[in-house]
Amino acid sequence: MVAKLHYESDMPQVEIARKLGVSTATVSRLLTRARALGIVRIEVLDLAVPDEVTGQLIEALGLKRAAVIDTPSTGVLAALAAPLGNLLKEENLSKGAAIGIGWGRAVREVIEAGLPRIPDIRAVALNGGLQQSAPHFQINEFVRQAAEQFGGTAHFLHAPYLSSVELRDAFLSDPVVKQTTDMWDELDCAIVGIGLPHAINPPEASAATINEQAIGGAVGDVIRHYVDRDGKLLPWDGEERMIAATPAQLRKVGLSIGVAATVEKAAGIIGAVRSGMINALVTDTSTALAILEICRGTAES
Repeated sequence: MVAKLHYESDMPQVEIARKLGVSTATVSRLLTRARALGIVRIEVLDLAVPDEVTGQLIEALGLKRAAVIDTPSTGVLAALAAPLGNLLKEENLSKGAAIGIGWGRAVREVIEAGLPRIPDIRAVALNGGLQQSAPHFQINEFVRQAAEQFGGTAHFLHAPYLSSVELRDAFLSDPVVKQTTDMWDELDCAIVGIGLPHAINPPEASAATINEQAIGGAVGDVIRHYVDRDGKLLPWDGEERMIAATPAQLRKVGLSIGVAATVEKAAGIIGAVRSGMINALVTDTSTALAILEICRGTAES
């Protein structure tokens, strides 16, 4: 009880003594004994320096650019907005440059936290929408907000992410839809999230189809293009009906930025980078260290 009051409830020894009706010396002896018996373990951690971790991450993954922040106690995804903004500004995008916008929780959070003003930028939807009310699927709203914050123009995609083959062809031949999808071949930058494996992310959270859930070996995805840890693309039955930028189009992007955090996404981030769909990363130290640990383990095996 003494150990719990002091270390978990952060109660001073004097207050513990008063509460239990014992002397402060007795409380001190009990805490010392708790450490000696292993009931309490005090560990001094080596803190990861973000700048050092960033350099290691770029080297380990062969990234064009990266930004790593100290892991905050709360709101880690929103905290990635500032370093993302710095990467965008450092790219010195010219007037009329096109920035592709994907969907997901991370993309939603960084846009809501705020993107830098880069006038005359075109914000372009990278995939169609879903009949889902979940906020992280509202792709056209992300594009609208991004364009407003940049001081640029929004290019929406009024089409479903998944349709029949016939309807997909009809959508892609529509002049209004084509105005957006044609931009996928000329993207200067992209901002995308990286999905969790379905074993971790329940179907109701990802809205994944049964065929998507059946993919074996997937560690993550970029706008529903699934990859294994080595970056191999894992096709799924129905992918040919998707209305979304292709992996080949994402590989052509000058700066394709993955925005992701949580150690569970480490393997998916590695797969996304190795696939070539992202060449830059914004994350936190906890996730970055998990990525480096996997990379080192792979190198040693």
